[in-house]
Amino acid sequence: MREHPSLDIVSSDGSELVGKKIVLCITGSVAAYKAIELARLLMRHGADVTCVASKAATDLIKPSYFKWATGNKVITRLTGDLEHIKVADYRQSDLIVVYPCTANTLGKLANGIDDTPISTVLSVGFGSKIPIVIALAMHQAMYENPSVVKNIQFLKGKVQFIAPQFVEGKAKAAEPEEVLDFVLKKYRTSALQGKKVLITAGPTIEYIDPVRTITNQSSGKTGALLARELVSSGAKVTFVYGPGTEPAPKGTKVLSVKTGQQMLEAVRQEMKQKFDIVILAAAVSDYTVERPSRTKIKSNADKIIVKLKKTPKIINEIKKIQKDVFLVGFKAETDVSKERLITLSRKKLHESGANMIIANDIGAKYRKNPDRNNVIVIDSTKEVVSGWKDKEKIAKFVCSQIEQRFVKKF
Repeated sequence: MREHPSLDIVSSDGSELVGKKIVLCITGSVAAYKAIELARLLMRHGADVTCVASKAATDLIKPSYFKWATGNKVITRLTGDLEHIKVADYRQSDLIVVYPCTANTLGKLANGIDDTPISTVLSVGFGSKIPIVIALAMHQAMYENPSVVKNIQFLKGKVQFIAPQFVEGKAKAAEPEEVLDFVLKKYRTSALQGKKVLITAGPTIEYIDPVRTITNQSSGKTGALLARELVSSGAKVTFVYGPGTEPAPKGTKVLSVKTGQQMLEAVRQEMKQKFDIVILAAAVSDYTVERPSRTKIKSNADKIIVKLKKTPKIINEIKKIQKDVFLVGFKAETDVSKERLITLSRKKLHESGANMIIANDIGAKYRKNPDRNNVIVIDSTKEVVSGWKDKEKIAKFVCSQIEQRFVKKF
């Protein structure tokens, strides 16, 4: 018999949760509809998800939706089949996630009350020491109620909390992607753990005179977000950063530079040490001023002529310094076809000896919303397209692609 069609997505985004049984408890918050997305995200990383829904939750969302999402029977009441024992007794599940969690359910867990399917599942799971993750959702005044605060304090250290987002007087449940990240960090053994990574990011500037420069519009956001993902994966990150507007991520060794030459020199200096991975995400100026003026150029001339000369390509220097380093380059073009972008990227891949290139078109479609991007990851054998995503998701996608290829190479 064919498996439930919803299971077609299992492990489509990763294998971190393969073999893990996760119980997803959905209480009666308006955020309950997001639990469907969370269930699917967990499944995409390999989890087997069983939903337990409160009556208040099923008043908002039909149980059949959760059955459709997970392929598993939804627990909405306890019967002689002892559903709470089957999912929450010793070693029956690997994790219980309460999303969203109301003040009512929180209070029952803290005080040992088990008069609903969810509170009974939590009571059993708490006793059998199954890890419990709680994403709170309620009105802010309820969150600040002394009794709720007391319950949170009692449970801290016994269960794990994902902090709500305080918006418009409400303590809103964290987004499903944030809960997924929290869960993945519990189980992920990253191939990047302990690896030394050097990443460049941001624009560079080239001086015309002491006050005037040539530069580009790179904010450094993609590189900074990627560096943050690498840190989260356990990598030891050196961040060579041009004058971008995005803050440098915490947990990195930051080297601030301005010009392309300074960036090249910083990279050469750092690579006197051994690195496992080098990622060149900076938008380095392709040209610099041939003879910059040592003093400010007067502004009374009708025109001035500035001669430019080509700058060295940092990517072409990396393998000369460390032959076996895993090298990732970026390739940006404007308003070209996908086929042309791939062709130009493969040329760069071959010329530089890079292991992979992250290609994107920063033309008209990108400029409409520069906080979103669509990249193509290219290596010697294939291309993988991210699709249009915000830059945080692009960073996660790129980090995952780097990890997958790094594992295969080494």
